[in-house]
Amino acid sequence: MATNKRASFGITLPNRGVTFGATTPEEMLDLAARAEASEVFDSVWVGDSILAKPRLEAIILMTAVAARTKRVKIAPGCLASFPLRHPLLLAYQWASMDLISGGRTILCVCKGDVAGGGDMVDEWRAMNVPLKSRHTRMEEGIRIVRRLFREDNVSFKGQYYEFENVTIAPKAKTPPPIWIAANPHTAGVGPKTLEKVQQRIARLADGWMTTFMTPEMFRGAWASLARTLKEHGHDPEPYPRVMYYNVNVNEDKVKALDESKKFLDAYYMTDFSIELLDTMWVAAGSVDQCAERLRAFIDAGVNGITLRLTSWDQQGQFRRVVEELLPRVLG
Repeated sequence: MATNKRASFGITLPNRGVTFGATTPEEMLDLAARAEASEVFDSVWVGDSILAKPRLEAIILMTAVAARTKRVKIAPGCLASFPLRHPLLLAYQWASMDLISGGRTILCVCKGDVAGGGDMVDEWRAMNVPLKSRHTRMEEGIRIVRRLFREDNVSFKGQYYEFENVTIAPKAKTPPPIWIAANPHTAGVGPKTLEKVQQRIARLADGWMTTFMTPEMFRGAWASLARTLKEHGHDPEPYPRVMYYNVNVNEDKVKALDESKKFLDAYYMTDFSIELLDTMWVAAGSVDQCAERLRAFIDAGVNGITLRLTSWDQQGQFRRVVEELLPRVLG
């Protein structure tokens, strides 16, 4: 039985998978086109990093997806290199990509996570950008990009960026929404840091993406953020709150989790525990087991879920998710 609440679903293309044999550029674009043709996917997502976790570059891949599709939203989950990219160039690139897509992009940004696998410290050192500056660079970048999307002759003076009378042309017909991806509720931060992150989302973001949570954790996190959104004059009910998640459909749950661990260990160059993946990051097992997990998130308040297929059989998993799993959830 489907949940009474509704959510949209997106597919996350594993663009880092081209480095360890999980997929190819051609296969990812084919999956994007098949997601477009499906009745269950409303968006296509890609991952991002530059040197820490090498992959097919995010903006280039999203532009290719834009050229292959007409309906689905297109977004990064999330643009972890946002604080490394100069906001003037990024705004220019993004506006062009949004025009190519017909206005279907979402700019989902984050500060980059040192614990997110790979060697982020070396990446930032190679780019000659202090790692400690990432929070401020992200905030300044959001303000700059949003103004450049909307205004001409923009001037800005901040801690890291300063310029006068800059105009980006051509502009997107409608300014793309800007979301923030943040997972403070799972990072063990103190109440002051948690409050700071929630205030940042409420002040600067048009939506929120998160990950590494159980449905129960999400319920509490969303209740807290919803209160902060209300304080800033936002209506929490339609506010996008999206779970970045993984899926592996297999009647043998042990095999589903085993393949997911191999896939995600390679993807993030780390060593995840099976327990963590099972409880917080992968819907694994039979169609019923996977559907139960996804419905639990929807019942907890999630109104969007992105799914990465944690398998070397991308085509087979896509088929099972589209034909069996999501119809069961959306029913």
